[in-house]
Amino acid sequence: MSKYDIIVLGSGPGGYVTAIRASQLGLKTAIIEKESLGGVCLNWGCIPTKALLKSAQVFEYLKHAEDYGLNVKDASHDFCAVVKRSRGVADGMSKGVQFLMKKNKIDVINGFGTLKTGKKVEVDGTDYTADHIIIATGSRSRELPSLPQDGKKVIGYRQAMTLDKQPKTMIIVGSGAIGVEFAYFYNSMGTDVTVVEYLPNIVPVEDEDISKQLERSFKKSGIKVMTSSEVTHVDTSGKGVKATIKTKKGEEILEADIVLSAVGIKSNIENIGLEDVGIAVDRDKILVNDYYQTNIPGYYAIGDVTAGQALAHVASAEGILCVEKIAGQHVEALDYGNVPGCTYCSPEIASVGLTEKQAKEQGIDIKVGKFPFSASGKASASGAKDGFVKVIFDAKYGEWLGCHMIGAGVTDMIAEAVLGRKLETTGHEVLKTIHPHPTMSEAVMEAVADAYGEVIHL
Repeated sequence: MSKYDIIVLGSGPGGYVTAIRASQLGLKTAIIEKESLGGVCLNWGCIPTKALLKSAQVFEYLKHAEDYGLNVKDASHDFCAVVKRSRGVADGMSKGVQFLMKKNKIDVINGFGTLKTGKKVEVDGTDYTADHIIIATGSRSRELPSLPQDGKKVIGYRQAMTLDKQPKTMIIVGSGAIGVEFAYFYNSMGTDVTVVEYLPNIVPVEDEDISKQLERSFKKSGIKVMTSSEVTHVDTSGKGVKATIKTKKGEEILEADIVLSAVGIKSNIENIGLEDVGIAVDRDKILVNDYYQTNIPGYYAIGDVTAGQALAHVASAEGILCVEKIAGQHVEALDYGNVPGCTYCSPEIASVGLTEKQAKEQGIDIKVGKFPFSASGKASASGAKDGFVKVIFDAKYGEWLGCHMIGAGVTDMIAEAVLGRKLETTGHEVLKTIHPHPTMSEAVMEAVADAYGEVIHL
């Protein structure tokens, strides 16, 4: 029986980062993975989807080359080549994780791991033991009873990334990050896309102003958006799919080649031995304390299997904190109120902290500022004037309560707000911090200036 200080079950951005940090801290570490190193994020999620979206963006540039004074005739795309490039990017990233495992002297155990009592994990009949076992098994596409996935006509995100033929028509159910990113991709490639959202606004976790702007942008791009609507039945018996949709006005039947179910995720906690060990679970999530310890000593859980936001960067941060605590370092619990969220459709969305509605519901007296990219020199020069930056401050103390952005490149801008909030920056301090010109980031300063009645360029 092999003995380790740390065994990590799952090698996604939670698991492999955890393993590396454990090794850096001098802990003998092994990682168990049933498929490919890097997990869903590197192989089927974050990274390959961004490769698809980049191809879509380049194609959009080519189609609108005349707007930039350029002449590109008969721009076309090869859908299979776009998919192939995406898979190549994913493969390269997975190989990069393999290198990192070797570099950090982490043992990689291939196979399905099952937890056992006595701080053991069984993989294909072999037991491995460790002082600390960290569960990082991630999640998968959630299935609704009214929308069973057959992998052909009703698909999840995995199949959406590797279709061998571009559909002419597609219905996307759910308008979270996965739904709107694929809506943008397939629409850009020329597919007729309809987005169906159960709640009143698309991207429902975002500030309402952001949701409304994205809906306007999507409709301008030719994407049909149906909010306050629910798919109650799908008929796959014919050539395509007939989806019955319940709306405020009554039932409507839509036909499409493919339905993409993007209604959220399901934690991968089945058949990994939680019940045998006695690890407590509540509503699909493993219960942990602030340092990711479960109710059973020596067993921990991070990432999508716990109650925090199901984001790659959250899983990585949780894993690092978990092993640093194990190693005896002084650590502070994560602030889940200061986690940035990013959505990579076009225009991009990025946000952190409270929405305007949430701040008002908490009874806070607030100052709200907004700066549209239509007034930004860099956005105008780039031909990307859709969107805005919105900031929310506590009127009494100047605390930066929230920041919400929609526009080109905003996922690279949100870190300013995250860092500022971490350092307890006030609105006055942001306003008096010089931002470079011409950049998209100036819009942050201008939005803050708007909140305080000092905006220059509006």
